[in-house]
Amino acid sequence: MTSKTSSAEFVERIEDIDVASEMRDSFLEYAYSVIYSRALPDARDGLKPVQRRILFQMNEMGLRPDKGHVKSARVVGEVMGKLHPHGDASIYDALVRMAQDFSLRLPLVDGHGNFGSLDDGPAASRYTEARLAGAALAMTANLDEDVVDFVPNYDNQLQQPDVLPSAYPNLLVNGASGIAVGMATNMAPHNLIEVIEAAIFLLHNPAATLDELMAFVPGPDLPSGGVIMGLDGIREAYETGRGSFRTRARVSVESVSSRKMGIIVTELPYLVGPEKVIEKIKDGVQSKKLSGISNVVDLTDRHHGLKLIIEIKTGFSPEAVLEQLYRFTPLEDSFSINNVALVNGGPQTLGLRQMLEVYVGHRKSVVERRSQYRLRKRQERLHLVSGLIIAIVDIDEVIQLIRQSDDTEQARTRLMDVFELSQLQADYILELRLRRLTKFSRVELESEAESLRQEIAELELILSSSKNLIDVVASELSEVSRELGSPRRTVLSTSTVATSAQVRASASASLEIADSPAHVLLSSSGRLVRADHSESSGEPSGGLSQGTHRTAHDAIAGRVSCTRRGNFGVVTSGGRLLVASPVELPGVPATSVSMAAGVKVEDYIDVDRGETVIGLVDLLTTHSLAIGTRDGIVKRVTSEAFPAKSGQPLISLKDNDAVVGICVVDDASPLIFITSDAQLLNFTADNVRPQGAAAGGMAGIRLAPHQRVIFFGTVHSEDSSVVTVSTSSNTLLGTDTGRAKCSLFSEFPAKGRGTGGVRAQSLLKGEDSLAVAWAGDGSPVANGLDGTPRELPTEYVKRDASGEKLSDDVSFIGSTLS
Repeated sequence: MTSKTSSAEFVERIEDIDVASEMRDSFLEYAYSVIYSRALPDARDGLKPVQRRILFQMNEMGLRPDKGHVKSARVVGEVMGKLHPHGDASIYDALVRMAQDFSLRLPLVDGHGNFGSLDDGPAASRYTEARLAGAALAMTANLDEDVVDFVPNYDNQLQQPDVLPSAYPNLLVNGASGIAVGMATNMAPHNLIEVIEAAIFLLHNPAATLDELMAFVPGPDLPSGGVIMGLDGIREAYETGRGSFRTRARVSVESVSSRKMGIIVTELPYLVGPEKVIEKIKDGVQSKKLSGISNVVDLTDRHHGLKLIIEIKTGFSPEAVLEQLYRFTPLEDSFSINNVALVNGGPQTLGLRQMLEVYVGHRKSVVERRSQYRLRKRQERLHLVSGLIIAIVDIDEVIQLIRQSDDTEQARTRLMDVFELSQLQADYILELRLRRLTKFSRVELESEAESLRQEIAELELILSSSKNLIDVVASELSEVSRELGSPRRTVLSTSTVATSAQVRASASASLEIADSPAHVLLSSSGRLVRADHSESSGEPSGGLSQGTHRTAHDAIAGRVSCTRRGNFGVVTSGGRLLVASPVELPGVPATSVSMAAGVKVEDYIDVDRGETVIGLVDLLTTHSLAIGTRDGIVKRVTSEAFPAKSGQPLISLKDNDAVVGICVVDDASPLIFITSDAQLLNFTADNVRPQGAAAGGMAGIRLAPHQRVIFFGTVHSEDSSVVTVSTSSNTLLGTDTGRAKCSLFSEFPAKGRGTGGVRAQSLLKGEDSLAVAWAGDGSPVANGLDGTPRELPTEYVKRDASGEKLSDDVSFIGSTLS
């Protein structure tokens, strides 16, 4: 019977409703809740409800920057239990985002532990700790001074702020993102200093135009830095609230090794992580969309920041590969601006001026309410202090009056009547402690009263005019800017990226380096550099010029003409011919060559231990290559006889012999030997018949016992120079700088091959040999052992002169760049 009754009662509660009407009403209620209570930020403080509640509750918990961190789970629990009746996951997600310096331009939470990265999520709330950051204190400052309205929490047991005071324009500084029902918001972060300057300008100039405000806020300032390409979309967003812009990673093209160039990525577009970039690069290489990439190395860490090294294959232009990366990977990304925020309780799309106006109006209201609160409190305190001063002046009479009263009510009434006090003053006197009844207390009270009168006057002055109020707001904004501001991270570029049509038109362009003319230069200290000739500049293929200043490594030991993708030969002291390509050498313009930009030859070319590089040779030359050795052997080899394989010998050397010089000659070219005992022999190259690569050469100069050849080469003019530097084998290296002598090559008569030559310098007492010798075209250049320049005599003397004393030791003599 009971069951039947319950069933009947249940049937009686069934109501017929219109499903369409119910769905509409329920959906509208849900949409309203999402829009106003979850997804959209308030334009005044730039916070969503959950973010505002987190900051407020952490402030109530006393989690200030000077206090210790507490478990994030504790913060989440407090917020969920008191203010935000939703899941803990949504609260922790909001807390995490406010602690990520790659998400917010000015983080509001100081997180301790793993709060995630762009590629990985954070640790669970039980493993991380948090407290308020310094910027959050500015957001919650003066909450206890009636600066904003408070509203009940979800169960009407507690109060929470409807909006935070927000001492800076957080909506613009940190941006926002959210998806509501039928609308969404996506705001870019900005630089605090720039935004505050614009707000101050708007305070003083309410009719300011957008162009005037953009003079202070030219564009977003993203936490990750990067480069914004093109400003048209930004201006559109600042004007209408909607727009877009493209960001690119900050990159540089550098040598990652002696033979490889690489693209170094140090900043990525906003919210793009390195793992995502690497994944897209790998996919692009596998699908053949990307070419010219040999490897990607991620050196990113928490201490040194982001660093991706994209290694480029030999023969590919890094600049061309970079353009491909911009097209097919997140190294270039777009950001759509949709400035939707709550204004007066309703969603609105705001431009830059409107967002600043809303904030400025809010901040003026905060300062005005705070001033009114402080004025009221100080007036109340002055009222009490004034009554207390009256009581202390006649304290004996006050005590007598109180003792003669039957009860508290009678004492209060008699105090009010006798001393003309208010009820508040009388109650305050009745609660007075005896320790305040000293002369010193009276002095303190009178001093406090004077201070209160001054503060009241200042507060009344602030509230007396709009200008004074604006000055206070502007002054406080400037102070926040000084305390929390930081330099701009994102570079703004007026250059725009290529349109899709332009990209398709250039898609067939070759990524390989153009095979343009170049020179390869070898310096005195063993550095290689490639001098590139620009076709557009009209630079002649043989022309090289030098800067106006001498630098280290600018004495040239060898040079060869080739193309950027061609080959050149390297001859070692062991007589081997190595083949190399200049494509991976550091390139400099031929119009301004500095050997300091080069790489060490042993880092670029594999030479055997004990070998040194003697010179460079054009593998396609139509002339023959002459080789001179330390033991006085000479050999000529034509290009047809060059070894087919790199590393094979050009000459068969005897034990303990080594190549000391090479030069490209024809039959009429003079071959020059200079020996350690100051003998010079020159004869024409037609005295030496060409031989095959396996031959050992023939006698070039007759050497005295225990002497050796220190220079072998050729010249192209009778006006060429011969430079020698004397030394003594009995002195320590560097202690005797020796004597140097410059003579014209025409001073030295030619003699037959295999003879002893003529004297090249007279050795004085104590000198027994030559340290360095050189013969060549143009002005000679001398270097020390470290590559620094040395001065040589500027006047030519006879061939057997003794020379001039040097101020510094000379280790190498070579030709200039020109």
